[in-house]
Amino acid sequence: MTRLIVGMLVVIACGGASGDVPAAAEQAPTPPPPAPSQGIDASRRTAIVTAAERVAPAVVSVNVERRQRQGGGDPWGFFAPRGGERVVQGLGSGFVVSADGLVITNQHVVEGAEQVVVTTRDGTDYPARVLGEDPLTDIAVLRIDRPGPPAAPIGSSRDLVIGEWVVAIGNPFGYLLGNSEPTVTAGVVSGVGRNLLPSARQSGIYVGMIQTDAAINPGNSGGPLVNSLGEVVGVNSSILSNSGGSDGLGFAIPIERALRVADELTRHGTVRRAWVGLDVVGSEGMRDWKEHGGLAVTSVADGSPAGRGGLRAGDVLIEARGHRLRTFLDWEAVKLDIGPGDTVAVQVARAGRPRTVQLVVEPLPTSRAEKVDVLGGLRLITVTPAVRQERGVLSESGALIYDLPAETRRQTGLRPGDVIRQISGLPIERAEDVARAFDAARGRGWIRLHFEREGRVNFADFYIR
Repeated sequence: MTRLIVGMLVVIACGGASGDVPAAAEQAPTPPPPAPSQGIDASRRTAIVTAAERVAPAVVSVNVERRQRQGGGDPWGFFAPRGGERVVQGLGSGFVVSADGLVITNQHVVEGAEQVVVTTRDGTDYPARVLGEDPLTDIAVLRIDRPGPPAAPIGSSRDLVIGEWVVAIGNPFGYLLGNSEPTVTAGVVSGVGRNLLPSARQSGIYVGMIQTDAAINPGNSGGPLVNSLGEVVGVNSSILSNSGGSDGLGFAIPIERALRVADELTRHGTVRRAWVGLDVVGSEGMRDWKEHGGLAVTSVADGSPAGRGGLRAGDVLIEARGHRLRTFLDWEAVKLDIGPGDTVAVQVARAGRPRTVQLVVEPLPTSRAEKVDVLGGLRLITVTPAVRQERGVLSESGALIYDLPAETRRQTGLRPGDVIRQISGLPIERAEDVARAFDAARGRGWIRLHFEREGRVNFADFYIR
């Protein structure tokens, strides 16, 4: 910081023929006042300044190259769509969380990335590998393979107070700027435990979020939300905006969830989900809690943790893990933050009488089910009653897409969770039927695949070369 020190120049004039000293000079010289900048500097070093200085060295820009489908062109590739592709650039933010170069960012920042480079605030570029992505929580983990920036101090979102200061750090509109230093914006915690209603454009579930009025704009995604102590309490993820810019409605993923997901992705390459085995009233019952004070159970799967705990349809969930349950989104927030083997205390009301049940949750049925790999890298599982309950599938049979490579996803338009029902007129009852149907269709030209997605039957046309 450059300081401007203002001093005082005292001029003593000598006059009079007799050489007498003027009366003013007989007084002691006035000492210069303290430099104004000293007091100003002290007042400028607020908690926000200190917090930003503490975390900014760990914040990076995340630069991405991905391929994007476009219309026209000739069929190509293994699964060949009607159209070509072009390389597009993407930009987001992230922050280092460990000394060995782990970086947390948003999944939507690196989705479909073929190349990822992170840039530190001094302009140094580091090639990065995507260790894992979790679209459900919108968290991804990168690794820098050589020594890089320091790790950010980590705090807690559990004791956040509405109205306390927070700082958002990242690179909004970074492609328009000529330098790489992260941008700092300040605001307050506007709310905690916020649930965003699902929309057709979002693949993640944004529940239990931190709301802030700190300005968050495109490019901020994946950057840290920091408390006044200079500790990361959240991962900036989304905004509600009519203009596409900041309207003071920004949301961050709690840091505890982000770290848990990052640990799962680092250790296992995927996130192991917990299965309770019950369904609750959905968005159509958003107003019911005002009248009934809880969340109605609509079904319980046989042999599930909920079934073994004695729960049944008609019960009302009042509380879980100490969190009041008002809508189905509150229940989704609880499930999002538990893993297989966890014990969940659930308060249930039946016929007006409350009781507490301890549920030991299990891995998801889809994660335990036998996987069938077919051409193009599709991983399929047979739809069973437990799979139907877990995924909310309407079809009583079929092959659920458990996973598929990003390239196959781009070329076919299929995605995990789709249930294949029919291929070129051949019904699909089990996962093994898909391979036989593809073999039968080989060489016939374009094929039509019918599948269920979000309760609706769709179709896709492509060519198997």
